[in-house]
Amino acid sequence: MYKYDEYDQAIVDQRVDEFRDQVRRRLSGELTEDQFKPLRLMNGLYLQLHAYMLRVAVPYGTLDGRQMRMLGHIARKYDRGYGHFTTRQNIQFNWIQLDQTPDILQELATVEMHAIQTSGNCIRNISSDQFAGAAADEVADPRPWAELIRQWSTFHPEFTYLPRKFKICVIAADEDRAAMRLHDIGIGLHVRDGELGAKIYVGGGMGRTPMISHEIRDFVPADDLMSYLEACLRVYNRYGRRDNIYKARIKILLHEIGADEYRRQVEEEFAAVKGLGLDPPRAELERITSHFGAPAFDTDAGTDIDRSDPDFAVWLDQNVRAHKQDGYAIVTISLKPVGGIPGDASADQIDLMADLAERYSFDELRVTHAQNIVLPHVHRRNLHNLWTALNEAGLAEANLDLISDIIACPGLDYCSLANARSIPLAQKIATRFGSLDRQRDLGELKLKISGCINACGHHHAGHIGILGVDKKGTENYQLSLGGSGAEDVSLAKITGPGFSEDGVVDAIERVTDRYLQVRDPGERFLDTYRRVGFETFKEAIYG
Repeated sequence: MYKYDEYDQAIVDQRVDEFRDQVRRRLSGELTEDQFKPLRLMNGLYLQLHAYMLRVAVPYGTLDGRQMRMLGHIARKYDRGYGHFTTRQNIQFNWIQLDQTPDILQELATVEMHAIQTSGNCIRNISSDQFAGAAADEVADPRPWAELIRQWSTFHPEFTYLPRKFKICVIAADEDRAAMRLHDIGIGLHVRDGELGAKIYVGGGMGRTPMISHEIRDFVPADDLMSYLEACLRVYNRYGRRDNIYKARIKILLHEIGADEYRRQVEEEFAAVKGLGLDPPRAELERITSHFGAPAFDTDAGTDIDRSDPDFAVWLDQNVRAHKQDGYAIVTISLKPVGGIPGDASADQIDLMADLAERYSFDELRVTHAQNIVLPHVHRRNLHNLWTALNEAGLAEANLDLISDIIACPGLDYCSLANARSIPLAQKIATRFGSLDRQRDLGELKLKISGCINACGHHHAGHIGILGVDKKGTENYQLSLGGSGAEDVSLAKITGPGFSEDGVVDAIERVTDRYLQVRDPGERFLDTYRRVGFETFKEAIYG
């Protein structure tokens, strides 16, 4: 993984000193809250319902054991003993005191971490495939490109105050494990005629007006990628709405002027930008890429696994994926125990995952956009020992991509923007479908919950999506069906009138019962929904 050089470290250290002075001035009254707000947001600090929340960046979801252990230390020392992993592959701490935030950022800087640009109208944390560097289906490791984009976008003078927040994703496989088409810019690395390049998608996003991105160019040579991104952002920065927060995202710009006109302007801008020398020399890309070499795999590794323990065998089948290196596996650690809070991990669990990464995964972890943790390089002979340690810590839930593997935002329990609670609803749904045999019979079924229209829980992309709304002062839940954030991307459709918290759990059960009645053998929920149609499920829900 990437290691800071002297420039990276100096930038982060200077930002800590700068923010320490800003906090001092806020606490002394020299800055009003209105003056301080844009400064704290650019450092990932939100004022929530009960306390400040700090969002820490985990660039493209990759971190090592010492960084993970630092997150556990911060949870223990500055929070209430836990952290919340998010859908942007970051971590949030929900009970932060303002006067302690400079110390937190200073401690993060000692392990090459920060909270820069995790909020504000800027380019946010760059996301990527959590299996990058380990997946057998990738054409290249996307992380060097994600790191290059991180360096390009950090404190970019032209894009520091965009019309609205901006999210970029990079993948390098046909299977989309990172919801790439639902980003402001999605980059799909691929090879054409022996040359590495990228397919560029623009204008995706969720929130109040969900949209799937448009293909803007089918191939940008890798050497031109940064200039092309610069052109994409310049057109948006020039024409994006700043007079209306609800129409400020790039997806609205493309909707208003059309993908063809946006493409024309980007190509025109690209022709001008290309001569400015913005693309890094190949030596710099090679320097970055050198940090992402393959670990020292044991090439003589055996592949046999003792499956005699039935619980271990179920976990193997559900949470372990094939690795491109013989003898190794990709392990997903579920942060979704039945009855637990999706994405939460205690300080002790965070420490344990750091220990296990150092012991079994070449000191590397990944945060997934589905709020789980990945150990990307585990020797198959170590899988049982790893599972045993996870099981003892309550981290061996064998539910990856099942109905209890729920994405959920913090909702009204924490967020000042929320209209309804997400966490208790997620707990009730997971408990209702708590039987692992029942979950596995249902098969792949991605359920996602948002506590407000901002869609931090990605409900638009759920096979089953739930949106919490305020109905005359009462929490109400809209049910949607048919969404997907994968390569078969689609937006979920609202079924009809909303439900109470208990009512929506019952409605989900009616949906799954109808699915079991009408599915073909081996058919997953989403494919059944697309085959039999919306009305079949609507009738089951409302009778």
